[in-house]
Amino acid sequence: MNFKDAFQVAIRGLRANRLRSLLTMLGIMIGVAAVILLVGLGNGTSAKLNAQIESLGTNLIGVYQSRGSVSSNGKSRPLADKDVKALQDSPDAPRLLTVTPVKQASAVLDYIDANKMWRTGIVGSSENYLTAFHRTLAAGSFYTESDMRTSSRVVVLGDKPMTKLFGGNAAAAINQKIRIGRQSFQVIGVIAPNGLNDDIAVVPLESVRNYLIGGDDENLDQIVVQASSQKTVPATMSKINGILVEEHKITNSAEKDFEVRSNLDLLNQYSQVNDVLTLFLMFIAAISLLVGGIGVMNIMLVTVTERTREIGIRKAVGARRKAILKQFLIESTVLAGFGGLVGVIVGVGLTVLGATLGTSFGNFAPPVLSGGSVVLAFTVSLCIGLFFGAYPANRAARMRPIEALRHE
Repeated sequence: MNFKDAFQVAIRGLRANRLRSLLTMLGIMIGVAAVILLVGLGNGTSAKLNAQIESLGTNLIGVYQSRGSVSSNGKSRPLADKDVKALQDSPDAPRLLTVTPVKQASAVLDYIDANKMWRTGIVGSSENYLTAFHRTLAAGSFYTESDMRTSSRVVVLGDKPMTKLFGGNAAAAINQKIRIGRQSFQVIGVIAPNGLNDDIAVVPLESVRNYLIGGDDENLDQIVVQASSQKTVPATMSKINGILVEEHKITNSAEKDFEVRSNLDLLNQYSQVNDVLTLFLMFIAAISLLVGGIGVMNIMLVTVTERTREIGIRKAVGARRKAILKQFLIESTVLAGFGGLVGVIVGVGLTVLGATLGTSFGNFAPPVLSGGSVVLAFTVSLCIGLFFGAYPANRAARMRPIEALRHE
């Protein structure tokens, strides 16, 4: 019996026992579809995270106060204005595009005219905040260096407080007066949303110090440095470390009182976590394939038993062991292959449907179809047919003709 004949016999067997064949293929169908869909969801989540982090700028480097690190004398110096000046004045390569101080607080915004209030995060920063954080304005303008020097009481709202106080009308918010704490501030701009950091209000750094937190506090919560490009991020981080170690008079690098992190590191961490999660989900989907493989083996054992006399007759008229083995291997592979094919159709369909409807579900990351996962899943389904069909096929091939012909 050649391959074509064996294939036709396998098809006839599937047609003769449609329900049994469908139930046998079900596990493989679910497993293949699950692999394709879960890989698509993993790719979609990864793509969305990458896009969000890249929108923040992969050339951004943050300097933070270190948690837990204390020098041998028990003192830890916080970040301050002179650290910003030391970074800005450094002439050594690589060049720093911007060095932006950040002071954070929290306050209630009160739009008295409409009797609306909203608590949000207050960010005190310099006039290059938008450039440093890769943000744009939806309306109005940003404060200037002159506003910084004079501690002007102006504020640029994020999308969330603008929506809560002014009903989502950015143009209506411009030039309105709101109260922050006990002080009156004029809204001069609204920052376009980016989906990550929209619940903020940005004011000049000196205004935060003079009107919201009080005192001559020169300490900072964060310093954001913009490297010249993504490629120079590692060298720029090394430069920042060197400048601040010298500025803070640190002799032991293990006792640094600051941390330097980049968005590029964050992107790599998210990618690693997402890869692990995707592999874990694929492992769960593989269990369905394993169950489907066991079903294939079970049904092939039943088939061998049902066709024992047929096997005996074929052997009696001269069929070789290799021919019997090939016939049943082809049947099990066709059975698993059809299940895999239907699973591919279902998995691709669900992935495409999810990608089409994904934008209608808010922050849901639409799945991204991977051609590699389709090929891999279908190939695995064929391998399952070969692997789990090997034992029943070998059992059929080893039957003795006389014993097979006596089988009732």
